[in-house]
Formats: sequence, C-alpha cells, structure tokens
Amino acid sequence: MTNWRLVFALALIVGFDSVAIAAPIDPFLVRARAVLKAQPIIDGHNDWAEQLRGQFGEKWWSVDLNADSRSFKTPLQTDIPRLHAGQVGGQFWSVWVPANITGPAAVKATLEQIDIIRGIVARHPRDFELASTAADIRRIQKTGKVASLMGVEGGSQIDNSLPALRMFYALGVRYMTLTHVRHNDWADSANEGPRAKPLTPFGEAVVHEMNRIGMLVDISHVSPGTMKAAMAVSKAPVIFSHSSARSLVDHPRNVPDDVLQLLAANGGVVMVNYAPGYVSRARQEWEAARAAERARANAPPYSGLYIGQPERAEAALAAWEKANPMPPVTLAQVADHLDHLARIAGHDHVGIGSDLDGIDTTPTGLEGVETYPALIAELLRRGWSEEDCRKLAGGNVLRVLETAEKVAAGLAGEVPSAAVP
Repeated sequence: MTNWRLVFALALIVGFDSVAIAAPIDPFLVRARAVLKAQPIIDGHNDWAEQLRGQFGEKWWSVDLNADSRSFKTPLQTDIPRLHAGQVGGQFWSVWVPANITGPAAVKATLEQIDIIRGIVARHPRDFELASTAADIRRIQKTGKVASLMGVEGGSQIDNSLPALRMFYALGVRYMTLTHVRHNDWADSANEGPRAKPLTPFGEAVVHEMNRIGMLVDISHVSPGTMKAAMAVSKAPVIFSHSSARSLVDHPRNVPDDVLQLLAANGGVVMVNYAPGYVSRARQEWEAARAAERARANAPPYSGLYIGQPERAEAALAAWEKANPMPPVTLAQVADHLDHLARIAGHDHVGIGSDLDGIDTTPTGLEGVETYPALIAELLRRGWSEEDCRKLAGGNVLRVLETAEKVAAGLAGEVPSAAVP
C-alpha cells in the first residue's frame, strides 16, 4: 500500500515534479498471470484465419502476423504478440464455411480454410505448433508456443460423408460443430424451427464415428433437442466450443440450465462466448431493433421506405443509431455468465471459447487475445480459487480431450463406419 503521507512530505522537500508515483499494481492481475503461467489459456474458438482470408484473400501469407493488427484497415482481434501477451498456450482455430455453401463446394472451402491454418503454423514455427493430442498441448504450451488445433464449424461441411470427416481429422481437426446457423440433413440448428427428429440415425452415426476417431462433438449452434440427443448418444464428453448461459440471456445460441445439468453428467465443458448479443440482454434487444430498422428502411426487393436509395437508407439507419445508442457490454457481464455456468454445471465443466475475430465488437475489457489475464483476475476478485481458474483456463478442456482419446482407444477395434443418410 502506498504511504501517501511519506510521498507528500517528500514532495514538499524536493518538489512535486521530482516525485514519481507508480500506478498501483492489481494483486488479482498478478495472481491471474501466475495462474496462466501454470496453465495457459486454451481457447475453444477463434476465427482469425477466416478474417485473414476475408481481408487479404490468397495473399494472406504476405501479411506480417507480428504486426499490431489493430492498425489494419479492418482491425483484427488477434495477432502473434497479443497471443503471447494474453498467455495463450492452446487454440482451436475455427474452420468456418458459410452454411449456404453446401455439397462438394463446402468440402473444398473447408480444405482451403484448413490450408490457411496449417500455413500460419508452418510460417511461424517459433510461435505455433500443430497439436493432435492433449499430451501434445501440454508439451507445446511449456515451450511458450501456441498449440494449434482446428474445429470445423458446421456438420454440413462434410457433405454427408464420413470419409470426409475422417480426412478432416487426419489434417488436424479435433472437433466438429454438428450444425451452424441452418439445419443440415441430420441435425437441427438453434437458428431454425425444431423438426420431429433433432438428430437422425445418420446423425447418431456421425456422433459415434467422431467418438471412434477421437474427434470432440461440439454442440454449440445446435438446438436444445439436438444437444440432448447428442449427449445421449455420445460415449465421450461433448463440448460447447463457444456458448453462454441462456438463463442470463435468452438467446438461442446459449445453453439452457437443464442442458447444463446434463453436460455435468456427461463430463463435458461449456466454453463461454464473448459475442455481445449473447452476453447482454440489452444488446440482444438493441441488435434485433437495429435489424428491424434496417429492414424498414430498405428491405429488398419489394418493400422498405428507401428501395433503390441506399444513401437515404444508410442515413436513416445512422439517425436511428444516434437516437438509440448501442448498449455497452462489459468483461464483468462475461464473468457473470461464467459464474452461472459454474454454479449449474460445476467448475469442472467451464472454459473459454471467445469467438474473437468471429464477432464485430467485443465486451469492454475483452478487446482482443491479450485480455485473458484480465478476465481471470476478475474471477479471482469474485472468489474463484486459483485451482478453479486453472481448470477454466485449459485444464477442463484438456481433461475432455484426454477422455475422448481414451474412448477412441476403446473403440479401436471397430471398422470405420459406412453409414449413409
């Protein structure tokens, strides 16, 4: 604690300009950094690769990934120096393809995204290394590198082909999200109305084949019915790679409490998402109202106030935004979700899946990959133990991955599935 009487007395003697007063050190941040030194962050979901390709196309490889990407024409939330500043030791890089791309084109686009991630790792061997197992992650994170795995973000990306699933695994994919924002032929998305069968027999075969090869079953993006059906079928723990608590924000992408209770019994982990609309009810309502206003101003092709007048439509939307400021979302609100998830599912079943570079805006205090220590510090301030923070940071997802590997070893005698839809 600073002795301000001593500082003031010294200032009177030598002059105020000569006395440098150091900023107070946050003891919780010091503890957080110690926690992350013991167990670095393993984030379940980051869309950096897709953002690089979206901004730079096939010239992504020429971009200086050691530069501060906040200075890019379109600022990014990830770069190499900030990954190290955030004490990241493992990352599941998202392999995302828009849900409206289906069939063989989806498989091709997935391979192209995998190529980018493998390319990033190959070009920066001092900072990244591909990981295949939990043991790989443990070894790599001790070197100060980021252990790099991949997650395919949508079951439609295999084009109903279990051989494609197996080949994605061979290339380094260690989880697959069963759907994205649309239903596929065998599983229901959270973003569309439920069907009679939320997970078809072929969908069950997909889950079993993922268990057989050791790929994590990711049930972010799916409907509650599919969440429950997948957990009922899976022999290994499942994950939510980037989802938050539905009891706090009633968003279809968040996880209901009854599913959280099932997740605890399953042994899986839910990795909290930073997307502001999932974290804050006020932001969710604002985003819905903004979308409605945009549609009211210009909803092609047959309605809207300013059809064929994009300048007027944008001006009207800008005026609406000025009159209706975007509600702030904070780090503390993300911590609220973690408190709730841990209270319902238990501290053994929570993690972090930020969705950075997959979201346009972030909660204040969580602007990029450098900010993980601040979130851990907030949890310590709230009374979380250092052991529970280590579990959250990466211990829980390592346990889940190790368990999935053991399940796969137990199924090693089975032949590859030949199931078709």
